[in-house]
Amino acid sequence: MLSYEGILQTLSMIDNQKLDIRTITMGISLMDCADSDGEKARQKIYNKIVEKAGHLVEVGQAIEKEFGIPIINKRISVTPISIVAGASADKDYVKFAEVLDRAARDVGVNFIGGFSALVHKGYTKGDEILIRSIPEALAVTETVCSSVNVGSTKAGINMDAVKQMGQIIVEAANLTADRDSIGCAKLVVFANAVEDNPFMAGAFHGVGEPDCVINVGVSGPGVVKTALEACKGAPFDVVAETIKKTAFQITRVGQLVASEASRRLGVPFGIVDLSLAPTPAVGDSIARILEEIGLEHCGAPGTTAALAMLNDAVKKGGVMASSHVGGLSGAFIPVSEDEGMIEAARIGALTLEKLEAMTCVCSVGLDMIAIPGDTTWQTVAGIIADEVAIGMVNNKTTALRLIPAIGKGVGEEVSFGGLLGSAPIMPVNKYNCDVLVNRGGRIPAPIHSLRN
Repeated sequence: MLSYEGILQTLSMIDNQKLDIRTITMGISLMDCADSDGEKARQKIYNKIVEKAGHLVEVGQAIEKEFGIPIINKRISVTPISIVAGASADKDYVKFAEVLDRAARDVGVNFIGGFSALVHKGYTKGDEILIRSIPEALAVTETVCSSVNVGSTKAGINMDAVKQMGQIIVEAANLTADRDSIGCAKLVVFANAVEDNPFMAGAFHGVGEPDCVINVGVSGPGVVKTALEACKGAPFDVVAETIKKTAFQITRVGQLVASEASRRLGVPFGIVDLSLAPTPAVGDSIARILEEIGLEHCGAPGTTAALAMLNDAVKKGGVMASSHVGGLSGAFIPVSEDEGMIEAARIGALTLEKLEAMTCVCSVGLDMIAIPGDTTWQTVAGIIADEVAIGMVNNKTTALRLIPAIGKGVGEEVSFGGLLGSAPIMPVNKYNCDVLVNRGGRIPAPIHSLRN
């Protein structure tokens, strides 16, 4: 039970420290929508999404109003479309993306994830077609998000897929060049992708999930920063304990909303994702938490250590507050979506190489990073390979959203608006890795993957 004091603290977090529920995401299985006739499959997909998620936004808004807890996004994730569409005879899956977009807009959600493929060990026919369809699919839709898993600790890294995704990212950038290459902001390349992630753009509904489920993603960087302002000069033991207690309070709010949404929609409760997810708004930044711990600017020496402690403390505190924890759970570091990260990148305190190091200790990784538009696909593929290798060796989820800003270079910026924010274009290493990415094949799994 919440105490009177706890209720007042929670209200203060909401009113003054930007505490919110970042997303309620309904996961929907489309396995029963597969059909050898693509048109029939798409009609089944549309009907099921509208049937299951028809009241999602309405329920979310009612919970917001009754409990006074902001719920920023209402979203849907679906079974990877490469699996569902693979049963059809279609040679292109853009129409599947369009029906997802139409269903999402008709039920009123912000995004729908699952235009996805899992190719860490190889391709099926459906995987090949879906990946080729990604650039056009993201160019002609507004709400559809896409992801491709190219590596895992158990399987190693599919370097053929890494090479192809380097090409796909550059193609997606070119097809949406008139909108600052926004197509790439809706495309994630994963290692060790999870099945119950409620956060876009990487959400999809895994085959091990129920037919329909409610997952919730919490947030609250401003709450953590405010709590740490009372710890100036204190040792790390005190800092970590403060973050744990704060994460517990934040996650209890998520558990409440998840349980209530599950009850009202008649859909099982899945997980609460503990991740601290920033926004471009002042006072809602992971970078500012790290600076409160003792950095002049995010990216300074000590940044990775501070982030490691933050990530661990968030998980330790949050896991005690919810009956089921999952998703990605940690601290996100998307450059364009974090006001403090944007500033650090602008002044040169935060570099691509430092962000890669930070990936080793936090959720996801090289996220929402704008790079020069003339960056070659081979260089993009090389960056993907590095990021995926971190995930593979460390048995953790890593991911990449790189945005080659067509027609722009270092010193310029891209701007997407809303939660996607804006970002300065960051320099990349000028030396090529063409021979490496053209080798193809599969980098073997590490020896510690043999844990059966």
